[in-house]
Amino acid sequence: MKPVGLRSLAVSFPERVRTNDMLRRRFPEVVAKAEQARLAEVWSPESVKGDRNASYDVPFSEHVSDPFRGTVERRVLAPGQRALDLELDAAHKALAAAELAVEDIDLLLMCSFQPDQPGIGNAAFLAKALGTRCAAWNLEAACTSATVGFQTAASLIRTGEARRALVVVSTTYSRTQDLSDTFGWFLGDGCVAFVVTEQPAGYGYLGSSMINTANTCGMFWYSIVPDPERGPWLRIENHKQAGKVLRETAGANLTTCAHGAAKAAGVELGDIDFFAFNTPTAWYARFCADTLGIDIERTIDNYPRYANIGPCLWATNLHHAAAAGKVGADDLVMVYSVGTVSMAGAIVMRWGDVGIGPMPDPGKPEQ
Repeated sequence: MKPVGLRSLAVSFPERVRTNDMLRRRFPEVVAKAEQARLAEVWSPESVKGDRNASYDVPFSEHVSDPFRGTVERRVLAPGQRALDLELDAAHKALAAAELAVEDIDLLLMCSFQPDQPGIGNAAFLAKALGTRCAAWNLEAACTSATVGFQTAASLIRTGEARRALVVVSTTYSRTQDLSDTFGWFLGDGCVAFVVTEQPAGYGYLGSSMINTANTCGMFWYSIVPDPERGPWLRIENHKQAGKVLRETAGANLTTCAHGAAKAAGVELGDIDFFAFNTPTAWYARFCADTLGIDIERTIDNYPRYANIGPCLWATNLHHAAAAGKVGADDLVMVYSVGTVSMAGAIVMRWGDVGIGPMPDPGKPEQ
């Protein structure tokens, strides 16, 4: 089959930075209550020795005394700012990094998580804003949407159905949470975009492994919240057993996909030079490294900078790693993501000559 892979990778983030200091000032009683609900006695390294979930529990235990669980900053939309604004910015940056014009793209794949209009994805709106009449549609696989977007684009190019695809994935969690609920403290907004094209022989997409995560059904859902000021909006709800289920399924999902993708690519995990994981928590990068038995230096963790940005996680981590010179042209790279009530998946690629969009601006603290 045709060698296909990334030609460029770009990111876009809101300027507004939500800090822990702001949350302490605005919700002192909620923060105080969270500080009192410490779990260090339960989640200590000594209490989980020999447990099959120790690779998850030990790094988690290092954050249980922190009411923000290791979260430091989150980027959030400003009043009136849309997901489409981030998506258009990221798309232009990805095209510029690929040295392509909008007219060169014949396929646009989108995931807006969440879209500007509940229930209506942004694919047609972004196509209109870009000024293109190419095929454009929405796909959604929760936090694995970027992985599925990459796989879908590569498959269509390999079969000749497309030549150059633009994949754009955004996360606007800040619109789905009430900050008086501590769950919202771990969520941020952002956007990634990448161009997928044919590559020189031996480079690009080499193999993948995807599985469903039906074993998490019922753990997260959306509720419609009426609001006379902002209008109806969707709020993420979670089952009280959600954390337990995610903990118990995390290791199996990761190892199944990682080993499966390596096998499909004809390599061993030890051959992989760099890993870009989705990092929805402060301890997830360490958990992944410990579970797979790799050196933590072979990956990167931007959770302290952006918090949980859902389907944008691995692509943001990979973008920042490449911009920092951590990924070489001939390096084997594995990306991995897991989505609740959705899919988990890993892809192995030979990096090649990938154009990298600019780093985000530092941002300004939310007042």
